[in-house]
Amino acid sequence: MSLQIILGDITEQEADAIVNAANTTLLGGGGVDGAIHRAAGPALLAECRSLGGCETGQAKITKGYRLPAAYVIHTPGPVWRGGGQREGELLASCYKSCLDLAAAHQCKTVAFPSISTGVYRFPLEQGAAIAVDTILAWLAPQDDVHQVTMVCFDEKTKKAYDEALANSFAANKSKPESSAC
Repeated sequence: MSLQIILGDITEQEADAIVNAANTTLLGGGGVDGAIHRAAGPALLAECRSLGGCETGQAKITKGYRLPAAYVIHTPGPVWRGGGQREGELLASCYKSCLDLAAAHQCKTVAFPSISTGVYRFPLEQGAAIAVDTILAWLAPQDDVHQVTMVCFDEKTKKAYDEALANSFAANKSKPESSAC
């Protein structure tokens, strides 16, 4: 079980499941959401229409269609409103809900984007720390999911996740299994 952080395009990841930083309608949008919908093709939108949306912090799963991943796990992240609206709790719930759903569908490898740190304005460093801590805590007691990859779109995001991973391991006084770049 390991967590790695890479620079790349989430739509090109060969994993059992990739995560879509979706909106609550699940009907596509900008950023990661739009890129995943474009790469997967129109069948993804058709399946998403049948799901009835998704609440912030929860997750729903679809087929991957034209993506190299078998599944897409859609999770609406919280919009940053200053930190007093349970944004951190909701963001952690996004990661946990996605991993729970991946395990329920026997996914051994999962690739995540940075949820809510783009147009939803969640502070990047804080979002990265929540993501890393939530993923590592979820991975520790189980063996369902073997590899989680954080796929960072740019160097700034990757640096924030690398630092969050280093800080998490320093706080726990252990070495990372994998922090591949």
